[in-house]
Amino acid sequence: MSKLEVLTPANSQLIFIDQQPQMAFGVQSIDRQTLKNNVIGLAKAARIFDIPTTITTVETGSFSGHTYPELLAVYPENDILERTSMNSWDDQNVRDALAKNAANGRKKIVVSGLWTEVCNTTFALSALNDTDYEIYMVADASGGTSLEAHKYAMDRMVQAGVIPVTWQQVLLEWQRDWARRETYDAVTALVKEHSGAYGMGIDYAYTMVHKAAERVSHGKRIGPNPVK
Repeated sequence: MSKLEVLTPANSQLIFIDQQPQMAFGVQSIDRQTLKNNVIGLAKAARIFDIPTTITTVETGSFSGHTYPELLAVYPENDILERTSMNSWDDQNVRDALAKNAANGRKKIVVSGLWTEVCNTTFALSALNDTDYEIYMVADASGGTSLEAHKYAMDRMVQAGVIPVTWQQVLLEWQRDWARRETYDAVTALVKEHSGAYGMGIDYAYTMVHKAAERVSHGKRIGPNPVK
């Protein structure tokens, strides 16, 4: 599969690696609340487009803590694949889950994990070495123990063939065409919730450009009515 082929809902799968509080405590490369926002935004994006998603954790009870409840709320039916190895690729259950999705043509694996320089890097290099998967590393939904740790890990992975992306880039690549009405409303709602200034821009366009009437509750404005 060519890396020139864009991400689509049919060729992608997603893995979250160690999105756990103790791992997040050590992150210094990105604001932790921003990191969590981006992780949950990515998860909701995958849900909109029915992207098969694997969630794996390390040493939950003894060190890392449980997966973010907000992430679990997006995937209440998913099994959590617990490991002892820092490298998710060492775990047969993780490899099997990815292989099951890849058998259906989903060989582009989108990755969000902690930490970039350890769990993300070892997973990506091992997967590339052992398979014909393509790895798309979501840089702003991953974090390292320092800016340098994150940067040089990303550089190392890119040199090995990993494709760096951001969570919003992935979302919009899956959407691709605003004429795709079946996901339009969900995507714009997600953007308003998780995309900061971009979401504010959509609210502005609704009210100021499209002249959508603002909703009023008990005399207080609570936001624009949806534009049809």
